[in-house]
Amino acid sequence: MKYRINNQVVLSQIPLGPLAAHIGSFADFISAQGYALYTIHRQVHLAADFSQWLKLKGIELHCISSDHPRLYLRDRARQVQPCRGDAAALSHLIGFLRGEGLIPTEKVSEPRLTPAEHCAQAYEQYLREARALAEATIVNYVPFISHFLKDCFGDGPVTLSDLSARDVVSFVQHQAQRLHRKRAKLMTSALRSFLKYAHYRGEMSLDLAAAVPVIPNWSMPSIPRAISPDQVKQLLEGIDQHTAVGRRDYAILLLLARLGLRSSEVALLELDAIDWNTGTFSVRTKSGLRHEFPLPFAVGKAIAAYLRDGRPVSGSRRVFLRAKAPIRGFRGAGAIGSIVRHALKRAGIKAPTYGTHQFRHGLATEMLRQGASLGEIGDVLGHRHPQTTMIYTKVDLEALRTLALPWPGGAL
Repeated sequence: MKYRINNQVVLSQIPLGPLAAHIGSFADFISAQGYALYTIHRQVHLAADFSQWLKLKGIELHCISSDHPRLYLRDRARQVQPCRGDAAALSHLIGFLRGEGLIPTEKVSEPRLTPAEHCAQAYEQYLREARALAEATIVNYVPFISHFLKDCFGDGPVTLSDLSARDVVSFVQHQAQRLHRKRAKLMTSALRSFLKYAHYRGEMSLDLAAAVPVIPNWSMPSIPRAISPDQVKQLLEGIDQHTAVGRRDYAILLLLARLGLRSSEVALLELDAIDWNTGTFSVRTKSGLRHEFPLPFAVGKAIAAYLRDGRPVSGSRRVFLRAKAPIRGFRGAGAIGSIVRHALKRAGIKAPTYGTHQFRHGLATEMLRQGASLGEIGDVLGHRHPQTTMIYTKVDLEALRTLALPWPGGAL
């Protein structure tokens, strides 16, 4: 006798055990995540077998823990050839049961922190709550401070009043040798911030921030590597817009190339941020501020095509979603970078880099060559400081040559 779970899955027998009444809801849950029919079948059958095992072991619903799937799979392996996705499938099941409130959330004992880690954690909280710094800044600063405290105090007590200028200078000199110049400057900024924080809290009588060595900063040492307009055109023409993934990738590449968005801004773009009536949209920049952009016709058309004929059905408010289950928004900027790398390789383009920032550089370079001012370029790219935009004055050498005065006395 067959038992129908929903309109997609049929079991050979009625499910038994503590999960029997919830297997249908689980099937609907994973179906809504966009999994293929074969995967839904496999996960539901595994859930039914797991429920039968729980019944044989005398384990009730409220007693199920994350250890039970592991024990079940160990027993199952004695009779059935294990499949690679079995553990992940049962992990989805446990997550579903917890989300529905059917089994309790397990308390994970927090690892015991060393005094240095406690100190770094307090500094992190200060940056987030008192200073309200951008998350990107916090993520970059705190590891340097953890390393500094570990280097100075090991796993023992942290007595910041014992620190000396020699400790600070020694740490910077040692670390700067193995870091890129930009990372080294970031490290020194983090150290100055932490030492000022410690002095402000009264944990240090001396303000050792002044003892942090200065990393040499040559003005605009390198020219940004920019993708050329011809390469952008070739890249866009190589995208197959007849597929859902192609429509998504085409819209993403247009946002990068035509508006110079950062990869994180594209990944986190939400449906509510687009105002179709006014033809504008806004993104949250890395500094945490909102930046409004005009929505060019070609870009809006590409996004609309994806939303209408490519975007999977989902409750997510993100504009761009994963093409494979679980269907959800991208976790971060890395996914956009991956899309760019694959698109460049498929098109056979030897771009300056395989990263996403080359599109910002390419847009700025082209605007400069067409006569845009540095202020206009900075506004488009969302630069907070004019110095950031100044680097693009190095890219248009031909335009700069027209400003050169002739040599007195003519040619020799």
